[in-house]
Amino acid sequence: MKVAVLGAAGGIGQALALLLKTQLPSGSELSLYDIAPVTPGVAVDLSHIPTPVDIKGFCGEDARPALIGADVVLISAGVARKPGMDRADLFNVNAGIVRNLVEQIAHTCPQAFIGIITNPVNTTVAIAADVLLREGVYDKNKLFGVTTLDVIRSSTFIAGLKNKQPQDVHVPVIGGHSGVTILPLLSQVEGISFSEQEVVELTRRIQNAGTEVVEAKAGGGSATLSMGEAAARFALSLVRARLGENNIVEYAYVEGDGHYTRFFAQPVLLGQNGIAEFLDIGPLSRYEQESLDSMLDVLNKDIELGEAFVRS
Repeated sequence: MKVAVLGAAGGIGQALALLLKTQLPSGSELSLYDIAPVTPGVAVDLSHIPTPVDIKGFCGEDARPALIGADVVLISAGVARKPGMDRADLFNVNAGIVRNLVEQIAHTCPQAFIGIITNPVNTTVAIAADVLLREGVYDKNKLFGVTTLDVIRSSTFIAGLKNKQPQDVHVPVIGGHSGVTILPLLSQVEGISFSEQEVVELTRRIQNAGTEVVEAKAGGGSATLSMGEAAARFALSLVRARLGENNIVEYAYVEGDGHYTRFFAQPVLLGQNGIAEFLDIGPLSRYEQESLDSMLDVLNKDIELGEAFVRS
C-alpha cells in the first residue's frame, strides 16, 4: 500500500506524515512531496521512527516521481489562512496548486483514491473533479473532500459541554467545509439532548472553529495539528477499505446524486474501489432543515467558482 502526501513540508503535511508513519500497516510505503527543498529532510527525519513503513521524500516542481504507484494521494499543499481571511481569500493561490497537482495525478496514478485537504475544499474538490474529467480519468467514487475535522471538532465540543468521553460522541456533519455550509446534525447524536440555545451555540462554534484557531495563533498559522489528525483518520479508513476491510463509514465531501448540490458532505460506505454506497443523511430537525436550505446557495456558488476556474 502506497500513500502519497502532497504538501508534506507544511504544517498539516508534516503532522499528517508523522501520524501515517506511525499508523500505516506494516509494509506500507509513504511518499512525501512538496515544492520546498526541505522535504527529503522531513522524510529522513521521519525515517528514524522505528515502524515498518518505508518513507521517501521528493521536492521541486515535478510531483510525479512521488506519485508512481500510489494507491492513496492526499493533497494538503497550499497557503494557510491568516487572521481576517476567509476560505474564499485562499482561492487564487490554492486553486492553481490543486489544478497542477491533480493534472500530475491524472497522468501518473489515475486509479488512486484522492483526498483533498487544501482549502477552500468546497471549491478545490470541484476543481479536482473537472481536471480529472477533462483528462478522461474521473471516477467520482475515488475523489473525496476531507471534512473529518468538522466531525472530530463536533465530538470534542459536545463532549466538553456534556461531560462525555469524546470517543463516545458520534456526530454526523453534512453540507460543506466552511462557515454556514458546515451543518452538524445534533438531533442525531445518540444519548444526548440539547436545548435550542445549545444547538444554536454549538452549531455556530463548529462552523467557526477554524477561525477560533487562526485567531488564537495570532497570525502564526491555522488548524494544522487537528487537521493532520483528521486527515490521518480519514486516510487510514481509505487504506483499510482498499485492503478489503468491510463496513467502513466516513463523512466526506463527494459527488453523489446531486440531490442538494453537485458536491455535498454526507456519509459514505467505503470499499476496495472507493465509495461503495452513498448513505442517506437521515431525518433532520426543523432547525437543521432550515439551515440546510439556507446554505445551498452559498455551497452552489463555491462549486461554480471551481468549475469556472477549470474552464478558464
